[in-house]
Amino acid sequence: MFGVGKKSASASIDTIIGQQTHLQGDVRFRGGLHVDGKITGNVMAEPGTDAVLTVSELGSIEGEVRVPILVLNGAVAGDVHARERVELASQAKVTGNLFYRLIEMATGAEVNGKLVHRGEAAGDHQKKVEPKSEAADDSPLHVAK
Repeated sequence: MFGVGKKSASASIDTIIGQQTHLQGDVRFRGGLHVDGKITGNVMAEPGTDAVLTVSELGSIEGEVRVPILVLNGAVAGDVHARERVELASQAKVTGNLFYRLIEMATGAEVNGKLVHRGEAAGDHQKKVEPKSEAADDSPLHVAK
C-alpha cells in the first residue's frame, strides 16, 4: 500500500512546524520539513536540493508549494509543483493545480484543480509530432491535393 516497498520519503526530518503553530510568510527550506500546523504563504525548497515536504492530516498550507517531493495527508490551497514525486494519502486535499512527474494517490484523496504531468525535463509533456513526408509513406492510400 502507501510507501510499501520503497524508501520512506520522510526518513530525515530537519524541521517540524507543530500543531499549535501558525506561520505567516514564505518558507524556504532544505532537507525535510514536516507540517502539523498552518502556513499562510508560499513553501519552497531551495533549488538543487532533494527536499521533502510532509504535511500531516493536522497540517495545512495556504499558498503555492514548490518542492521535489511532497507527501500530503493534509490540505494545500494553492498550486503545487512537485519536481519529482507526489504522494497523496487518504485525507489529502489540494485546491489548486497539481504539477507532478510521478504521483501516488490513495482512495479518498482530493484534487480540486488540474492534474498536469511533467516529463523528465522541462517541456517533455509537449512533444511535437512531425508529420511523415509523402516519400516515406508506404501506405497505399493517399490524400488528393
